[in-house]
Amino acid sequence: MIQPELACKREERFDSAERVIKIGFWINAVLMTAKLAAGYYGRSEAVFADGLESASDFVAILATLFALRIGRQPGDKKHPYGHGRAESISAIFVSLVIFAAGAGILYEAVESILGAKAQPPAFIAVVAAAATIAIKEWLFRFSNRVGSRLESPAVLAIAKDHRKDAITSISTLIGVTAAFFGLQVMDPIAAALTAFFIFHIGYQTFRSAAHDLMDGKPPEELISAITTIAEGVAGVEHVHQIKARRSGQFLIVDLKLEMDPEMTVKMAHDISTEAKRLIFKRFPNVGDVMIHINPHDEQHRDLTRL
Repeated sequence: MIQPELACKREERFDSAERVIKIGFWINAVLMTAKLAAGYYGRSEAVFADGLESASDFVAILATLFALRIGRQPGDKKHPYGHGRAESISAIFVSLVIFAAGAGILYEAVESILGAKAQPPAFIAVVAAAATIAIKEWLFRFSNRVGSRLESPAVLAIAKDHRKDAITSISTLIGVTAAFFGLQVMDPIAAALTAFFIFHIGYQTFRSAAHDLMDGKPPEELISAITTIAEGVAGVEHVHQIKARRSGQFLIVDLKLEMDPEMTVKMAHDISTEAKRLIFKRFPNVGDVMIHINPHDEQHRDLTRL
């Protein structure tokens, strides 16, 4: 049973994440329409490809919103650890959308270069590329700041998607500007180079989400900080072992604490509860702390198959 004050803070985290993604969704809608129009009427393959790539972002953002709705549901009989992994799954999906967008842009660019189909673009295409850089970079920084604070895989994946758009538009701007001044082939070349930046961002997004799904270890400084808090509680002699894994925005921590073997169960329970309370207070993204108690200064071996 989640305590009311903890449940309230939990809902605030999910509300913040959803708000950030919705802002990106509507801004992306306006940008997509503008880039497609500017690319089509401005005769710029790079800008039009940029607009198509933004269209693919809709699928990614909708999937992320859906994952947040699932992830914010508390644990139930079938999913006792909650539904947080839905965020990491959506991040994997976003990475695949990013890869697909990059592949499509690369294909169209190579076909245009080999077929010598490039045409001189209109000035509106240059303006669209420049505006996209500024808007998408702001969206990246805004989303990344909130995503880092919440440690939300879904929000961070969308932030990287915004950064991918900003990088895409930088190379697009260079190419379309050169093409505007007479070097038409630079427009599809810029689109091709952009594809490789997109592949790199897709790889980073995939690697981070896969790390979480494989119960990868959180940063060492976080593990050390939790250890210090636990060992600072009166009655805790030593942290015998600590492990942590991510479930969406939250961490699930496993702690093995050494205590006086003559201590009563009640005393050991109260000390463990205090350690858990202090960890919750210091780290809002810790969802649960499971504590096992070992006798201090006695030989013991934990039974495990892992």
